[in-house]
Amino acid sequence: MAASSASTAAPAPTLLDAEGNLAVVRGVLSRDPRSTVLASGSVVVQLDVTVHEGESPASSVPVAWFDPPASAGSLAAGREVVVVGRVVRRFFRTPGGTGSRTEVVADRVVPATARARVRAAVVAAAARLGAEVP
Repeated sequence: MAASSASTAAPAPTLLDAEGNLAVVRGVLSRDPRSTVLASGSVVVQLDVTVHEGESPASSVPVAWFDPPASAGSLAAGREVVVVGRVVRRFFRTPGGTGSRTEVVADRVVPATARARVRAAVVAAAARLGAEVP
């Protein structure tokens, strides 16, 4: 009798097991997006997302979205969004020395009501980390 040669592959890690830099923020745009054209020619859209978590005071999360699609122009204050990206601390020169800012650099910004697009954005981000979304 021949032994079975079937092997079982290890399951892909879930987001709880994956290592990497992944930020998912759901909240309301507290002001209209602000666009800036950089010296490089790239466009960055600055968003302020207000997050309410239970009884805790609201927190504001700064978001930078580089070279966003044209649909970014449809975003306005009061819109609930889901941001998928990574947390970055960047440094810059100021007249007084060096400044820094910690923000979420967005890969995708999706209206929270577009549930299928939100899930697709989170699944794609998890895949970059080698993880699956349960």
